[in-house]
Amino acid sequence: MAKDIEMEKQQINAFLGEGTYFKGVLTFDGTVRIDGKVEGDILTKDTLIVGEKGEINGNIKVGTIIINGRVFGNITATERVEIHSAGRVKGDIKTPVLVITEGVIFDGRCQMSDLDKEMERECEEEKEESLE
Repeated sequence: MAKDIEMEKQQINAFLGEGTYFKGVLTFDGTVRIDGKVEGDILTKDTLIVGEKGEINGNIKVGTIIINGRVFGNITATERVEIHSAGRVKGDIKTPVLVITEGVIFDGRCQMSDLDKEMERECEEEKEESLE
């Protein structure tokens, strides 16, 4: 609960609203909220918020992800994954901290361990390659 309040106070740097569609590799710094549809991979060291109307079809590598919508793809988070009651995830999750509230649908495997610096480096390399 305290983490939810903290996230609400955090500044959102970008917003992909309901009715919008993005296809490709999305990379960003800061916090981004998605209420539209994304088809493709998402790479960041920071925070991704998937709103109730949000849908992502692709693999995700982030620092933290908060899911209230639908995600179809694997998730790797170096810090934390939160899936709230409206959240739906079909794919594998790799994270040191996982929070799943009642009502969530999760179809996949979960690996919980401390993710080392190599994973963060891997994310940075993929981000750089996508910008070329």
